[in-house]
Amino acid sequence: MSTLEEIREFLSEKRFAMVGVSQHPKDFSRVLFRELKNRGYDVVPVNPAATEIDGQECFANLMEVQPPVSEVLLMTSPRVTDAVVRDCAAAHVGRVWMFRGGGAGAVSPEAVGFCESQGIAVIPGECPFMFLPNGGWIHGLHGWVKKIVGTYPN
Repeated sequence: MSTLEEIREFLSEKRFAMVGVSQHPKDFSRVLFRELKNRGYDVVPVNPAATEIDGQECFANLMEVQPPVSEVLLMTSPRVTDAVVRDCAAAHVGRVWMFRGGGAGAVSPEAVGFCESQGIAVIPGECPFMFLPNGGWIHGLHGWVKKIVGTYPN
């Protein structure tokens, strides 16, 4: 489980890549992408099937991102996460957040183990909305439930 300090450190950096941001405007990843942009984050979209997201250049992979990023938010399936963390290591990414709102999200035990073996700090789960001020009532409720059941980060 991640700590609040790790989450705060990730969110304190204002520039990071979002791998797996969808081409579909109503997809959750796009909602999160736009919200982070609106809050002043320089979110770099990465999706091999897109050339632009919301009018911003989209990169096919992490090695193409210029200037390089030191953090990556993964909005991918666990199978894709397994491959992308290898790109993270090759691109010298120091911190990875594997999104999880429900179910497995982007989390893969193999990918978490790989990150740890490479010295990459990893947040294996959690939804960034829960940790953004005024993230919305549903995200606040999600956080409250996690506190009640003892799975909220310390």
